[in-house]
Amino acid sequence: MDLNASPLPEEDEQPFQGEVDDEIFDQPAYESSVQTYHREREERRRRLKRDVRDEGPKQYPPCTRNDFLTQNKISKYAGKIRPIPQGWMDCPPVGHCLGGFIVPSKVPLDETYNDAVAPGSRYSSKQVMNYHRKHNQELGLVVDLTNTTRYYSSLEYTRLGIKYIKIACKGRGAVPDNESVNRFVYEVMQFIGRQKHSRKTVLVHCTHGHNRTGFMIVHYLVRTKFCSVTEALRDFGEARPPGIYKRDYIEALYSFYHESPEKIVCPSTPEWKRSSELDLNGEAVQDQDDDEDGDSSSYLHEQQLENGPITNDDVLGDAICYDEQEFLRQKCYSLFELNPTGKGTTQFPGSHPVSLNRDNLQLLRQRYYYPTWKADGTRYMMLIAPHGCYLIDRNFCFRRVQLRFPLKAEPLRPCFHQYTLIDGEMIIDAVPDIGLKRRYLAYDLIALNNQSVVKLPFSERWRLLEEEVIRPRNNEKKTIEREGKGNLTYRYEMEPFGVRRKDFWLLSTVGKLLKGFIPSLSHASDGLIFQGWDDAYVPRTHEGLLKWKYPEMNSVDFLFEIGTDNRQSVYLYERGKKKLMDNSRIAFKDDDDVHSYSGKIVECSWDQESGCWVCMRVRADKSTPNDINTYRKVMRSISDNITEEVLLNEISEIIHLPMYADRIEKAHQLQQRRR
Repeated sequence: MDLNASPLPEEDEQPFQGEVDDEIFDQPAYESSVQTYHREREERRRRLKRDVRDEGPKQYPPCTRNDFLTQNKISKYAGKIRPIPQGWMDCPPVGHCLGGFIVPSKVPLDETYNDAVAPGSRYSSKQVMNYHRKHNQELGLVVDLTNTTRYYSSLEYTRLGIKYIKIACKGRGAVPDNESVNRFVYEVMQFIGRQKHSRKTVLVHCTHGHNRTGFMIVHYLVRTKFCSVTEALRDFGEARPPGIYKRDYIEALYSFYHESPEKIVCPSTPEWKRSSELDLNGEAVQDQDDDEDGDSSSYLHEQQLENGPITNDDVLGDAICYDEQEFLRQKCYSLFELNPTGKGTTQFPGSHPVSLNRDNLQLLRQRYYYPTWKADGTRYMMLIAPHGCYLIDRNFCFRRVQLRFPLKAEPLRPCFHQYTLIDGEMIIDAVPDIGLKRRYLAYDLIALNNQSVVKLPFSERWRLLEEEVIRPRNNEKKTIEREGKGNLTYRYEMEPFGVRRKDFWLLSTVGKLLKGFIPSLSHASDGLIFQGWDDAYVPRTHEGLLKWKYPEMNSVDFLFEIGTDNRQSVYLYERGKKKLMDNSRIAFKDDDDVHSYSGKIVECSWDQESGCWVCMRVRADKSTPNDINTYRKVMRSISDNITEEVLLNEISEIIHLPMYADRIEKAHQLQQRRR
């Protein structure tokens, strides 16, 4: 083996085999014609000297009987000419600027490829800078979407003060994954947002600057310009003809944004790609020039997981980058009107109820409460941002979901919500003749279009939630179903889950809730929530927000661990640290593998007869156990044993108090007038 030889190229890469006379860019203004003449003469001299040196017989390693492909590859690339990607030579180097700052481009090749590319056909960082000077533009950011680092060094740009971002995307077998798309959109948005005066450009490239590059740019346009996929595809196609020419990329875009056009238009494969390699259908083969591992099964596997059976433990949405997580956490804290202290913005700021006991039961007599059912689902807040919608779990982690929330139709207002924050829970309904269906039950409003509403009474927040968030969405959905709404091709039924406002009722309806409503629900419920009608939104533990559970459903979330000596330990949290509960024991089902629960948060109910905790389920949505204070409140609730009968007897007295009787009467009168 010749250790000084260049690495063998990929199978699908071909060396430059012809001269291209037309220059793709003007030479730099500072290089005179005499300098150009001397430089090109020296390059021809070196190439001729190398060719003479290589004319002699070439030595190949011995090959086996069936090693023809290896022998052929070595004979073809025995010289030190670096092979260029298929179709790169004839592919136009750059497109027109989109939106005044995004420039789509093919990959620039550094000077190590000069022997394979004629001087007039080269496209490197040098030509990139010449292009921007020629068009009076300043390059500020390069986004590299290739799946390799062999084409050039990022130092070619960073040493000039130009920011460089690598988002490696495979060119074969799959479109760029959603996490990569999220990072691309965020990075470009942040870069543009930081510019106060001059508008620097963003150069985006994959290998040829069409499919992966177009895919990312179309995502950016749809999310930031509020246009349809069809409009974004058209804009990119005009800037970088013929645009995206792979049908699976185009279909993936329509599917992601839940659009269903009457006809999908896919441009024909460009001539420079046709001349390289076609499949049996006469279409361009998948890009392989920078797909180093060739694994194309991951995308299909992800799609299969999305289409599988649904559970409460499913991870919903797409991951976002760390910087975007931090940005959105800071944004949420500002909407809550909170100042980060101690652990900063890592703590979930959503309101939590406390268990009902004999003491706080008296709050029902002192404040005006509305009850609702306690759904046995998964807690999420939802942030509706200008560029997307995000689910926020109890670990205060954000994941992007593709949903549509239009504003009320009013002049001079933006089309969609701008940082609206709602609170709610995800449930799974068993729908007859359809099966399991996810639904998000929104029950509170924290901010509306970048304005905090936490100090408003709950009654007002609940009203705004319906009028400003839920109703415009439902109205548009009905209009699309009934009239088609012009050229709008959006399909709400393609969204990952439905959205509705959760109902609250007068305290006098508790009996009907327990006896009739809850048993008829299409999802599980484990009790009631009592919400103060006049209360402001209280972050984290809210002593006035009460939850009542069926006695057998009172539960605590423990951290369960098994040590090296097989000793089982149960932990809670106290002041942010693990607290060992020496006298607590968890019983599992006989057929359970106890070791599989080690290191997990397990929700447990108290078994009075056996005097121990019984595992109900693993809390995949939580990473920490309950705090010791929560544990004490649950134990107090279990000890007080407020049964359904006790609760109904108390409420039957409370609703006759003047505070309730007067307001209930007014509510009934208002309801009659609306009819």
